[in-house]
Amino acid sequence: MISFYLNGKRHELTQLNPNTTVLEYLRLHEGQTDTKEGCGSGDCGACTVMVQRLPNASQPALNDENGDEKDATLPFYTVNSCITLVSLMDGHHLMTASYLADNPEHHPERALLHPAQQAMVECHGSQCGFCTPGFVMSLACVYENNRMQTNPEAANQSDAKQLSYDEVVASISGNLCRCTGYRPIIEAGLLMSDIGQQREAEQSAVKDLTISLATDAMGSTKESAVSKNVSAELKNEEPNGMAPALNDAGRQLYMPKSLDELNQVLAAYPQATIWAGGTDLGLSVTQHLVDHEVIIQLSGIEALKSWSLFDAKSDSSNEGADNEQAPSQKLVLGAGMSYQQMLPVFEQYFPSFAQVFERIASPQIRNMGTIGGNIANASPIGDLPPILLALDASIHLRHCAPNRKESGENLDNSDSVYTDEIIPLSEFFLDYKKTKLQAGSYVVGIHIPLMHDNQHLFIHKISKRYEDDISACLLAARIDVSADGMTIEDAKLGLGGMAAIPLLATTCQQALVGQAAEVASFEQAAQVLSADVTPMTDVRASREYRSHVVQRLLVKCGKQLVAGRQTETA
Repeated sequence: MISFYLNGKRHELTQLNPNTTVLEYLRLHEGQTDTKEGCGSGDCGACTVMVQRLPNASQPALNDENGDEKDATLPFYTVNSCITLVSLMDGHHLMTASYLADNPEHHPERALLHPAQQAMVECHGSQCGFCTPGFVMSLACVYENNRMQTNPEAANQSDAKQLSYDEVVASISGNLCRCTGYRPIIEAGLLMSDIGQQREAEQSAVKDLTISLATDAMGSTKESAVSKNVSAELKNEEPNGMAPALNDAGRQLYMPKSLDELNQVLAAYPQATIWAGGTDLGLSVTQHLVDHEVIIQLSGIEALKSWSLFDAKSDSSNEGADNEQAPSQKLVLGAGMSYQQMLPVFEQYFPSFAQVFERIASPQIRNMGTIGGNIANASPIGDLPPILLALDASIHLRHCAPNRKESGENLDNSDSVYTDEIIPLSEFFLDYKKTKLQAGSYVVGIHIPLMHDNQHLFIHKISKRYEDDISACLLAARIDVSADGMTIEDAKLGLGGMAAIPLLATTCQQALVGQAAEVASFEQAAQVLSADVTPMTDVRASREYRSHVVQRLLVKCGKQLVAGRQTETA
């Protein structure tokens, strides 16, 4: 069973096609047609809805490097409902545009619009209106988070800080408008706080969008108790001892709550579709009309959403490395961490990596997409793999054995259920959309060595649109220099959007090693790029364009390295 709130009312579902998206559920099952269907692929933002993380939802706090929990998430976030499975709303509060207004008598003339809605009216931010509900939800989300951050009790709106131009633009960067234009919409975003403050001063009624006390009912009502009892009975009939959360016409969705449960259900259904955020996999449902028979959803596994620092020198696989040069620590990221969850971690340990996040997808996608999904998807234009390749990352894979219940083997013994392997990420990608993953395998985490002072990371992404666009090509360069900064001792060059798989430009790398840390060395190395890759030609760029641009980007990295050294010595 999945349980969530929709516009303040609780919903419990057991009999539903697991492939049902939030948009389909809203429009076809609940008649909530205020949420519009645009592109059906998570690009336009017309279908944007707002979601609240409930206190007892399976959304863990992130672990810091000391193992202590800290809250790195905001209470509200947006998603593209067209590619988000409704099962991902389990334990959450889902809100649409019609819920924002304070309209207790359901009478439009008596309704008090949400500040985001009122601002759109006053600034004439809507023309045809098709995209407007999505814009309103994105603006309402940044407004509510700003209000809650300023005063968690939300008691005094006048204390809320004014939203900046950049914050407003960032909030709607995943929403497209074809007729109104962005100027009045941005003006509406800047006006929201003023409207809220004015209402507070006038003591006007302000609708509280949060679900708080009612969430205790999520696990304690009689209905829930009955559902739990039913699930317990069903468990005895399941070959893996675990009942599906959703079941319809032979199609099933499982929601394991731990790695042990995931291992068991994957051993029983090795051909199942593993679903994390589903920001790319969702297209298989909406664009290719795939009806997945068995889905294993990872959203409830807290172990996949945590991170830690690992002492690399204590790792037996690192014994042969030079102790002076070998990284002393590795950052271990759970494969289920979303972009938004990873952002504060990268801001602390890899600032230049974090800066790229604002150019990866949209806020709606970054709220759902995961690092494990981005890598396992093996797309040649994925933004994370080439950067991770340059950072010499490794990937932790787990291969679950088929269910051997028939042979009398005890599956409670975890050793007989799976085997683990940690391999360099450079060995993970085999061919277009082909990786080391097999039936019954999944990604546990990513290991990234921390950088030393003599290591420098440069990342350049080229796309037709600066934000929320697919890479035409991406170059990530990690350059290691000597103590005096005059010699290149090592280099890792990750390429994305160039070939069928993300890859390392090994010939270019070798051409840099031992050379002077000067621009001329990078110009010379760029000439051998053709030995590493023959770029592809597609709708985003030609082979010749990609080759030329990446060569110039490599030279740009050299200029940045030299400029940085001059700044340090100035």
